[in-house]
Amino acid sequence: MLPEVRAMQGNLRCGRFSLPLDRPRVMGVLNVTPDSFSDGGRFLDRGSALEHACRMLSDGADIIDIGGESTRPGAAPTSETDELDRVIPLVEALRDECDARGVPLSVDTRKPAVMRAAIAAGASLINDVGALIAPGAIDAIAPSEVAVCLMHMRGEPATMQQVANYNDVVGEVKAFLAGRAAVCEAAGIARDRIVVDPGFGFGKTVGHNLALLRWLAEIVALGYPVAVGLSRKSTIGALTGREVGERTAGSIAAALSAVARGAAIVRVHDVRETVDALEVWRAVEGANR
Repeated sequence: MLPEVRAMQGNLRCGRFSLPLDRPRVMGVLNVTPDSFSDGGRFLDRGSALEHACRMLSDGADIIDIGGESTRPGAAPTSETDELDRVIPLVEALRDECDARGVPLSVDTRKPAVMRAAIAAGASLINDVGALIAPGAIDAIAPSEVAVCLMHMRGEPATMQQVANYNDVVGEVKAFLAGRAAVCEAAGIARDRIVVDPGFGFGKTVGHNLALLRWLAEIVALGYPVAVGLSRKSTIGALTGREVGERTAGSIAAALSAVARGAAIVRVHDVRETVDALEVWRAVEGANR
């Protein structure tokens, strides 16, 4: 029997924003990389990236998440200089438009130097697949008022699928996230600035991902907003037989499964379609969800 799921309440404090969590929020993905698994190279040009960001805003994105380093399985690290060059000008260019719409800008990075530069440029959330484990990462976040998303990943992107071994994937991921959140709180990052992410696909098999999704309420029970990123991932491909560009329907099904189990934020490539699906879901479930 699944644990009882209660709708997330309260607000996520993201710097100058306070994001209500009275309904599921949609985080739109903006990868400015040459090698991301889904859209690598499509938005490496700054003009294309800005156009896509504005399209996601018009389509109803609640957060824009900018990433300058691919963390797909097998990806090689990106230099700090390259990541800064890709990300910071976009944060500066999008800040006023996002502020006008009340939409926080997130930067997806593991590097403390990029975190500090992003915060200075106007980012309101740092989305770290390394859960602030890198030396100096917590110090980059704690003195600010920005939010942080702590994600579970086993190993490094280049090798993580080679170490996808668990005795109890749900229990181990839950314990890791609880531990990292506790470390962050002890360092002065307030609880209402913390989001946790079980890290679908990051050192996990299809079976692990399905178990985490089925029992997501166990992660929700930690009491932090839970972000979920399953959009277009290989698990969707394995289940449907579809190529990356044909996984919208499967990705939406995964997002709806996640919010039904208490996810507060879904990180997606197909913003308009996901927003529409969530509107229908909320209407069916009741306006209080």
